[in-house]
Amino acid sequence: MSVSIERLEPSREAPHAVGESPLWRADEQALYWVDIPAKQLHCVTPADGAHRQWTFPEQVACFSFDASGALLAGCETGLFSVRLGQPGTVAPDEWRRVAAPMFPAAGMRFNDGRCDRQGRFWAGTMVQDMSLASDAGALFCLDEQGGLSAPLVEGLVTQNGLGFSPDSRTLYLSDSHPTRRRVWAFDFDAESGALSARRLFVDMNQYPGRPDGAAVDADGCYWTCANDGSRLLRFTPAGTLEREIVLPVSKPSMCAFGGRDFDTLFVTSIRPGAGANAHDGHVFAVRCGVQGLAEAPYAGSVSDLPRVSGSSSAQTTTSK
Repeated sequence: MSVSIERLEPSREAPHAVGESPLWRADEQALYWVDIPAKQLHCVTPADGAHRQWTFPEQVACFSFDASGALLAGCETGLFSVRLGQPGTVAPDEWRRVAAPMFPAAGMRFNDGRCDRQGRFWAGTMVQDMSLASDAGALFCLDEQGGLSAPLVEGLVTQNGLGFSPDSRTLYLSDSHPTRRRVWAFDFDAESGALSARRLFVDMNQYPGRPDGAAVDADGCYWTCANDGSRLLRFTPAGTLEREIVLPVSKPSMCAFGGRDFDTLFVTSIRPGAGANAHDGHVFAVRCGVQGLAEAPYAGSVSDLPRVSGSSSAQTTTSK
């Protein structure tokens, strides 16, 4: 099957340090993503190449939109309601913390996150200094009323790889730290959001790279970005490697389906500190003959969620 790979941003755009969390908005025909250490949210409309960006008061790692277009963002000190005005710096009155876990260690932040098909927002936390290999990270869920769960999965070093099967019966979760490199599957109760029957889905120690951000296609196959492996890997629901696509970047970070027919896999990437090539840190559109599913919006009203006080988190340089 033929595969086409092309860079999304105009050639004049500077690379991102840590490009992450691509999300396609069908009503805008636009792709959003973040550059974590730059504290920036980016948006490109592929039809004309128009590019917008917003700078946040703190690092933003994951996000979703509600039905009205209000933004829910996972950052350093919690989950925030954000009103996106004109591109530029997000003003204090456009930024409001709506949930905050008690971080068990310093230097933590949210990392990978997305909504399930029922509109609950799932996101995990991590200690930013990966050299510490701290397992203080955990997975949380924000319901449509704005209630943040207790930690639902604990002991994570670098939480990643969230995904949901098309029938909402399975939740996928990975830990991309070099000491872990595993993807798990859970039985998922779509009505209650309860998780059970945790099991190993893929041991990435058997494959190139580490399991970073992921997407699930319409066939129920799980795509993971093989960070440090320059690849996209597609696994069947049984955990069998079905396909791999070599990418022109060393550290692909997350993928998401989009495009008019959801037949494009958009892939963000990280620019390594040394030995980067011309493509590292850019976003790519991969067409491989597979169709994906639209991401569900957050089911609640982000703008109506009440403000909460925050947890402490010392700022630390991000490394992935």
